[in-house]
Amino acid sequence: NLSRVHILSNNTAFLDRLKEIKESYQIPDGLIELELTESLMLERRDFRLVTDIIDQIRAMGFHCSVDDFGFGYSSLSLLKALNINTVKLDRQFFLNENEKSWIVVKRITQLAHDLKMTVVAEGIEDWAQVEQLRLCGCDLIQGYVYAKPMPAADFEGWYAAQ
Repeated sequence: NLSRVHILSNNTAFLDRLKEIKESYQIPDGLIELELTESLMLERRDFRLVTDIIDQIRAMGFHCSVDDFGFGYSSLSLLKALNINTVKLDRQFFLNENEKSWIVVKRITQLAHDLKMTVVAEGIEDWAQVEQLRLCGCDLIQGYVYAKPMPAADFEGWYAAQ
């Protein structure tokens, strides 16, 4: 996750360090995704800086996603303006969802796919939501429906049991 401090400091040394690590471990392009929260787009005066940083991130072989999309500061114009790989739908879409919620999720998913972006639904807590997201064409799902966050060692045991 990249914060406003990373982006707005206009100091890309952190990106150079990430690229060094990527190269030293010979990690192929596209396997690491750097996540920006949609609140980074709050200040229009900083928007050009944000788009430039995203372009640098992509040029270094990293993927880039926008987290918490759909509530707060986001706008559909972000999907057009930003050179991102992934849109992560805010969990607010899935709290007290109704028919209108699912129409919006489906249309955002279709739009993102048309723009060659992956869609991730965050905060999914029940299997009915998983099925609705499958019908909407959502690519990936995160949430307690699968498991709560856990240490790596616990994950290995959990995964083996699956």
